[in-house]
Amino acid sequence: MQSKGGLEVLNRQTKGYRTALAPWIVVRLLSPTQQTVIGRFRSRSDADGHLAVLRRLMPDAELQVIFDMERD
Repeated sequence: MQSKGGLEVLNRQTKGYRTALAPWIVVRLLSPTQQTVIGRFRSRSDADGHLAVLRRLMPDAELQVIFDMERD
């Protein structure tokens, strides 16, 4: 049986692995210092396609595609 601490480490490792698999993110800019991640994608073209749909659905929202490079 794993301890709670071991499970937390496993969850962090899994999250890091998933983040590495989907480095392209679509973010909504809320203010100059705040942003919300809308979605993660494996390819730039998938992120751009999702961005195009979101811009039609939310024309007033400030949205951007960003490459999220996780640092160790």
